[in-house]
Amino acid sequence: MAQLWGGRFTKETDKLVYNFNASISFDQKFYKQDIKGSMAHVTMLADSGILTMEEKDTILKGLQSILDDVEAGTLIITDEYEDIHSFVEAVLTERVGDAGKKLHTGRSRNDQVALDMKLYTRDEIEEIQDLIINLLKALHEIMKQNLETYMPGFTHLQKAQPVTVAHHVGAYMEMFKRDYDRLCDIYDRMNYCPLGAGALAGTTYPLNRNQTAELLGFYGPTLNSMDSVSDRDYLIELLSALSTVMMHLSRFSEEIIIWNSNEYQFVEIDDAYSTGSSIMPQKKNPDIAELVRGKTARVYAALNNILVAMKGIPLAYNKDMQEDKELTFDAIDTVKGCLALFTGMISTMTFKKDRMEASAKGGFTNATDAADYLVNHGVPFRDAHGIVGQLVLYCIDKNIALDDMSLEEFQAISPVFQEDIYEAISLGTCVSKRNTIGAPGMDAMKQVIEINENFLKEIDH
Repeated sequence: MAQLWGGRFTKETDKLVYNFNASISFDQKFYKQDIKGSMAHVTMLADSGILTMEEKDTILKGLQSILDDVEAGTLIITDEYEDIHSFVEAVLTERVGDAGKKLHTGRSRNDQVALDMKLYTRDEIEEIQDLIINLLKALHEIMKQNLETYMPGFTHLQKAQPVTVAHHVGAYMEMFKRDYDRLCDIYDRMNYCPLGAGALAGTTYPLNRNQTAELLGFYGPTLNSMDSVSDRDYLIELLSALSTVMMHLSRFSEEIIIWNSNEYQFVEIDDAYSTGSSIMPQKKNPDIAELVRGKTARVYAALNNILVAMKGIPLAYNKDMQEDKELTFDAIDTVKGCLALFTGMISTMTFKKDRMEASAKGGFTNATDAADYLVNHGVPFRDAHGIVGQLVLYCIDKNIALDDMSLEEFQAISPVFQEDIYEAISLGTCVSKRNTIGAPGMDAMKQVIEINENFLKEIDH
């Protein structure tokens, strides 16, 4: 196969070198973007008087036929070609003749691959955003349905204070809202067109870069041709954002794994998102949650790979930058799969409300409220703290919860306690009294749910 750049060389490239250099095995993934970019480029060339309208129509018809045939499966992209750009141009020339040889006028593979990667990344960002929206909707529904589902809140994996499932899940709602916003920021920052930058120094042809940018849905052209072909910041930003998405999914997965354990039994994972054991018939394993947690490492690896690959590259384009693709493609596919499966898992997951409430009571999560009760009856906080510590020790010794103590037992430790202590330390009271915005109380949570409702309306498209 003759190379597009073969005129300078007097003998064939060694086959091993050719294979090592080739990118067709992975960059064929953006055949659609490559053809779309070429269509815009040819349209601009004709409008600028560089090609005739007849040449434009011939090339556009040929490019469309290639796209149609690839998508229909009647035209196979093979490793006979070095990269997707070579494939498209070679097949085009076979189909339309000499007009196809003019496709590359005023363009380098450097600005072409920069364009293809941006177009592909932009499309993938939109798909990932849609998946995050679906996840946010699922979290939102869980919140609305569990405003009075009490559970222990934790610090240091120790039961701390009572909250609700709505409040706990709401923490992840905030995380994934930020993830969505980060992707919006990245999209806006990257959405400038590199086509027309040439190899690194532009071209002598009178290209209309503004027109090309507009045809391809960019905000405008990039402003420095050297940066245009050597910029991979947007991929570093994207992989960083995707690593954060996976970190959030992994944290939630870890909690679901814990909640699913025999010791906690807070949730029941639907059979469709669990597996059994080949030897132990009683097992129901949270495999999806575990795989999401494990696959987080793949996305982290992609981010580290591109940071290391880019750290020593001088301006402008260098072949090292071909390494931006395979792991980025893998990271994007991994995140999309994890988001879809995780959303399905939590949407079908059942919360065991009685078990969660009993755990909150058994963990003395209302101890702080017992101390607040004493403070409200004139006991200094430091003294109240000590008194409640004695109550907890007493309950541990008796294997009971604070709610199970008789009034006589309360008063034996402090005569300040009265009958209203039971209402003061009930889980409902403990939660409902906390109504500053962001707290788990019913009024506060309803405000947050309304805010989330409006957020989802704004971003859902």
